[in-house]
Amino acid sequence: MFTQIELGDIKVDVVFKDIKNVHLSVHPPNGRVRIAAPTRMSPDTVRVFAISRLSWIKQQQEKIQAQERETPREYLNRESHYIWGKRYLLDVVEENARPEVELKHGKMILRVRPGTDEIRKQVIVEEWYRAQLKQAVTPLITKWEPLMGVKVERLFVQRMKTKWGSCTPKSRSIRLNTDLAKKPRECLEYILVHEMVHLLEPTHNARFVSLMDSFVPKWQFYREALNRLPVRHEHWDY
Repeated sequence: MFTQIELGDIKVDVVFKDIKNVHLSVHPPNGRVRIAAPTRMSPDTVRVFAISRLSWIKQQQEKIQAQERETPREYLNRESHYIWGKRYLLDVVEENARPEVELKHGKMILRVRPGTDEIRKQVIVEEWYRAQLKQAVTPLITKWEPLMGVKVERLFVQRMKTKWGSCTPKSRSIRLNTDLAKKPRECLEYILVHEMVHLLEPTHNARFVSLMDSFVPKWQFYREALNRLPVRHEHWDY
């Protein structure tokens, strides 16, 4: 069941689902607000909950609207691209060989076949980012599993519009945003630990905060640092 409530000039999309807890989220690019609520919860109760979080909602909307966004990538020579927080200038080399990406002397060298279009170049680069992230995160999971006493059964690395990561405790699976490969490595580790903590505590309650404090004492610093960095330019459907 879907409905919408209005809190002054803020519209909130509400979806009732077969879940245990209420989930509130604010989405880019314009700060769209969404609440997923248990089917047993009445619309009036959802409204009261939304009103109680109104200050937080406005803060998140302000952050989203203020966050710097990357310009659209065209995959042209001397275009800026980032890997692990470091800037590289793109150098497109056309040759009759297998497409690949190489970092060398401050350049990201993109080797493609002659006549390769922008869409195909984007696919090649994004697959490279995905491989870099998977390579970097595997030893981190190995490091943190015994420290936290949890086991990650499945890892997915994919393009995500609204989140840096997510966790499904029931299947013990974690999803990470490919764009984390563009950010400093410590940001990747913070996001990974954040999602792994959800294997111990599914919600963002006091216990979750306490666990984060014990595993990554500077986690709030990394969160703010990550949120200050430019995010991917997107074409949004809403």
